[in-house]
Amino acid sequence: MQAAAETQRDPLAQAIRRAQANLFRLQHDEGYWCGELFVDSTLCSDYVLFMHWGDEVDAVLQEKCVAHIRRRQLPDGGWNIYEGGPSDVNASVKAYFALKLAGHAPDAPWMREARATILRLGGIPRMNTYAKLYLALLGQFPWKYLPTVPVEIVFFPKWCFFNIYKLSSWSRAMLMPLAILNHFKPSRQLPPDRQLHELYPIGSEQDDLGLGWQKPRLSWPNFFLACDRMLKLLHRFPWKPWRTAALARAEDWMTKRMGEGSDGLAAIFPAMLNSLLALKTLRYSSEHPLYVKARRDFEGLFVDDPEDFRIQPCLSPVWDTAINLVALLESGINPQDARIRRAREWLESKEVRTAGDWSVRTPGVEPSGWAFEFNNVHYADTDDTMMVLMALRFSHCRSAMGDWQLMESDAEAQSAIGIRQSPMFQRALAWLLAFQCRDGGWAAFDRDVTQRWLEDVPFADHNAILDPTCSDLTGRMLELLGAIGYPRESRVVQRALALLRQTQDADGSWYGRWGVNYLYGTWQVLRGLRAIGEDVRQPWIVRARDWLESCQNEDGGWGETCGSYDDPHLKGKGPSTPSQTAWGLMGLIAACDPANPSELLRRSIRRALDFLISRQSADGSWPEPETTGTGFPRVFYLRYDMYRNNWPLLALATWRNRRNGECLTWNPVTK
Repeated sequence: MQAAAETQRDPLAQAIRRAQANLFRLQHDEGYWCGELFVDSTLCSDYVLFMHWGDEVDAVLQEKCVAHIRRRQLPDGGWNIYEGGPSDVNASVKAYFALKLAGHAPDAPWMREARATILRLGGIPRMNTYAKLYLALLGQFPWKYLPTVPVEIVFFPKWCFFNIYKLSSWSRAMLMPLAILNHFKPSRQLPPDRQLHELYPIGSEQDDLGLGWQKPRLSWPNFFLACDRMLKLLHRFPWKPWRTAALARAEDWMTKRMGEGSDGLAAIFPAMLNSLLALKTLRYSSEHPLYVKARRDFEGLFVDDPEDFRIQPCLSPVWDTAINLVALLESGINPQDARIRRAREWLESKEVRTAGDWSVRTPGVEPSGWAFEFNNVHYADTDDTMMVLMALRFSHCRSAMGDWQLMESDAEAQSAIGIRQSPMFQRALAWLLAFQCRDGGWAAFDRDVTQRWLEDVPFADHNAILDPTCSDLTGRMLELLGAIGYPRESRVVQRALALLRQTQDADGSWYGRWGVNYLYGTWQVLRGLRAIGEDVRQPWIVRARDWLESCQNEDGGWGETCGSYDDPHLKGKGPSTPSQTAWGLMGLIAACDPANPSELLRRSIRRALDFLISRQSADGSWPEPETTGTGFPRVFYLRYDMYRNNWPLLALATWRNRRNGECLTWNPVTK
């Protein structure tokens, strides 16, 4: 009774209790969580284009997509790619085209406003390659001006300077169906009143729509342009000895990754839509089992909200469940709670035991890891695996943590996990350690997909051709290693620390690849450094702490706009959001001197706590309309709806536990 009364008088305890209850309300009966991923209007636009290309227009669904698009039109007539951002030419052209295909007259006021903004942004010629390809499928952009994607690349051996496994996993999954389309060029001709001539600033008959030579003459971009022009010449010859076999190989590559164990190709919207286009082009019937499965998987991304139909880019149950477990356990929920056990068992059931695409560049490793989605066996990733192991460390492996000993080599250290530790945890950790790249960091899906010259290939303008090592992922890996007591003196840890020192910006911050942006990168690095036992009084770490404090808004929160990817002067600047405030708060807590407990009472920390507690809604959630998740920087962003629920809880719990000397993350449970 006394404890309950104290809780009632303690705003922090009340906020934590409400947040816990809110998360449990959102838990599914099977044990997992899956928050919605909110994105821009382009997904609905693309689907309208797909329906018209396939001549299979569902009038009701089209109207829902159109209503979604219209609701997101900006006052200047265009459409943006993140909340509060400026009009984007790719999103605006796609939206305008979808509306026009659905029957909206070009002289309607909203269409005139959209057209004016699109022309101000440069019109169709300024779109990226992947957006232009969708226009080409409907006869609105000439195929001859699109970069050639020869299907024969599927034959390029792994030792070749260029092959599909030197590309990021998502680019690979998007590109293979496009290579099939590039051969067939399956355009559908539209009636004159549905075409887009008006979106070419100087007319659609201009002859300079392709990429031109750049300066200096001797450069990678010009080399690839020369290759592209040579491929276009070769394409005119009727004799293509390897084409039939290459098409069959590409089809086999694609269909294997769409089958059992995968909710669509790579389980992400662009690859799934491209695979539907490719299957139709290859004359798969609508009743073919693979096409039926592909459509069902694709439609699983639909959110049929009667107030606002939406399409998600993918589903995030593993990621959401792992973060929620960490937050709930850090906040004091008993690991033996039935709801926690269900979540833990669900996560354990989702371990990937298939040697996916990653095995090409990381051979000889026992398959393990976790993917982001429900089922995606070919594309387990390091970020989800790190977070899942953190969750399992708390809930399943806590009592199984043995003492680490520094071995003669990293290989021995990897196998010295302790006789009491679960085989799954040992297997997954070994899988993760094998992904450390040459520079000492971790990337998301592959190891050492970092050849910078590939960014100059003509079809790389979606800004995601590579899968580089990231400071945020490397920081998270250090957090995991620190939480399980991995030897700080090991070469694995020392190489990671060296990378983080090299990638720190002069002002003390770190770039964030998978969250917006420098706030995300800096928080995750600081949390990792603290967990692995770095002395936070070192000048380079103090500089990071000072940068975080300098970015705190007057209201006590933190915020950063997606525009910081385009303009570094915007780093750490933006309206305060609950998720980014949680990151900032956890970064400051991590950077506090453990020998000086009074640092936990820093004014910046108190203001951040006040912000989170005062902004919490009665149901235990936090309102957050802003976009704080990153897909492809400068191209595609996401708003994780679960971020406004779980990161603030973790931040509040982290502060309370650090204040009481009980933080699970930084106090490995030993024998």
